[in-house]
Amino acid sequence: MADATVLWEACAAAIQSKVSDVVWQMTFSAAQPVTADDQTLTVSVPSIVTLDRIEGRYHDLVHDTVSEVSDDQLTLNIVIRKDDVDNHDDLIFDLPPLTHPAVTTTAPNSLQRANLDEQTSPIQPAASSPTPTTVTSVDAATTTGTGDSSFAGRLTFKDFVIGSSNRFAHAAAQAVAETPGRSYNPLFIYAEAGLGKTHLLQAVGNYVLAHYPTKQVRYVSSETFMNRFVEAIRNKQLPEFKDLHRRNDVLLVDDIQFMEGKEGLQEEFFHTFNAIQEGGGQIVLTSDRPPDDISTLEDRLRSRFKMGLVTHIQPPDVETRLAILRKKSEQGRSSIEIPDDVLFFIAENITENIRELEGALTRITAYCSLNQEVCTIDLATTVLADLITSNAPLIITPDLILNQTSEIYGFSREDLVGASRRRPLVTARQVSMYVFRELTDLSYPAIGREFGDRDHTTVIHAVEKITRLMAERREIYDQVSTLTSNVRSGK
Repeated sequence: MADATVLWEACAAAIQSKVSDVVWQMTFSAAQPVTADDQTLTVSVPSIVTLDRIEGRYHDLVHDTVSEVSDDQLTLNIVIRKDDVDNHDDLIFDLPPLTHPAVTTTAPNSLQRANLDEQTSPIQPAASSPTPTTVTSVDAATTTGTGDSSFAGRLTFKDFVIGSSNRFAHAAAQAVAETPGRSYNPLFIYAEAGLGKTHLLQAVGNYVLAHYPTKQVRYVSSETFMNRFVEAIRNKQLPEFKDLHRRNDVLLVDDIQFMEGKEGLQEEFFHTFNAIQEGGGQIVLTSDRPPDDISTLEDRLRSRFKMGLVTHIQPPDVETRLAILRKKSEQGRSSIEIPDDVLFFIAENITENIRELEGALTRITAYCSLNQEVCTIDLATTVLADLITSNAPLIITPDLILNQTSEIYGFSREDLVGASRRRPLVTARQVSMYVFRELTDLSYPAIGREFGDRDHTTVIHAVEKITRLMAERREIYDQVSTLTSNVRSGK
């Protein structure tokens, strides 16, 4: 307990210095350290509302702070104190929202978030040390209708690049955002991984929050919905779970195909769907395939998914790919200028996946930054040789990437997916996660499962860290390039 206390006090001091007094008192002051081991710092909070607020609005802030304080040795696990849940359910879920003046919070990624509204005052911890009840970490949380996004917050219609492949889906999403609950309800967007469906989904949420400040918006992946559902059953908190998801004006559900084959989950979502629609709310869903192609989906859900508008995002044409690269280049923090002919070269040769397109740009920018070289087509041809030489690319599987990572770094696969946090092993694991994200269609949660059922936030942290380090440290750039090349060549 002493180690947990020391660690959390250091984290708390860092967090408090970056948020306003109102946010600190309303969100973080009641958090208590529970345990710390070689992998995880566990902290308890008094309610699911507080947990959702932290994991939603301040996710990057708290998780990056724990990583920095522990030198990337620990991940954060947030639990609910069971005694507080048992004793204060009426306070947690029935009090009307309390509106506070606008405040501005600076997170580590320098994003500005304003107009925060807190639903309830924090419940002070009990004098004793209650037994915590674990609640799965989430990638989204409730918003209280004040214009603040409690999910990614960065993805808007303004940042979405429109082309012939996605124009209709964009127009439909914008129409839904402008008049939620009145047109295309539900809106069902399907596309292969990396083509922008999640961007549109969260753009709807951010638009509604900005223009309808009294509406409640919830973004959730179907995997998170399932995890919460299971935990609610286990902890006898189904009423709270239902209230959390059904009392919203706009419900955004990512990767709905994950409900495939899960009868209990489909039953619960059926009732959630009906409750929101009957209340005049808007539902937007994304999937990697149309409703008719989701096998074992109940007919009653399939018919509801199709009752609004089903729209498809196709792979971008070369003009759209070029526009995406230009916008990505303009938004980058690097001082390296990428000429138009190089951007066109990338757009012509990377054709299917936007993730891979952006990964190619990241690699070229990092190479030029490390070597202080001017970017040219000849240089791009050399740097991206492994991406553009094969006309019949190898099918890239998790086993292939893990085997190549093991061979390059000298660690066994068991080490890579295991619990050890030794520094060289952590680097190998994070580079491997980055390559998973760049070369496969797997989502962050799916990549986490390949690495010993790690939380998706661990994967997000790894990808963002390696992206940054590629432009700062040559050895990291070389490791990523070697692993990517070996995976693509099937060595």
